[in-house]
Amino acid sequence: MKLMEQDIINAICLNIAERKQLQPTQVEVELMWDEDLGFSAEVFAEGRSQILIAANMLEAIERYMFTQHGMRVFREQIRLELEEEIVAYVA
Repeated sequence: MKLMEQDIINAICLNIAERKQLQPTQVEVELMWDEDLGFSAEVFAEGRSQILIAANMLEAIERYMFTQHGMRVFREQIRLELEEEIVAYVA
């Protein structure tokens, strides 16, 4: 299964909103990729900015797959890729 960039953003929004007891609409996410640092995401919530590393992004995708698609997947089954946009492949 291929998750597009918007799906990854939704996964992170839902995950952060649940952790901080906010509405998903109160969370903004910008996905990033750096040649040296790899994948990351900048999250804006409650007037603060937070950087998530790839492991945090994978955790959010795991929860998203379970809560939104009813699929239990593990981190090893998720692969982030940089194509025309950032995508995730779930095995």
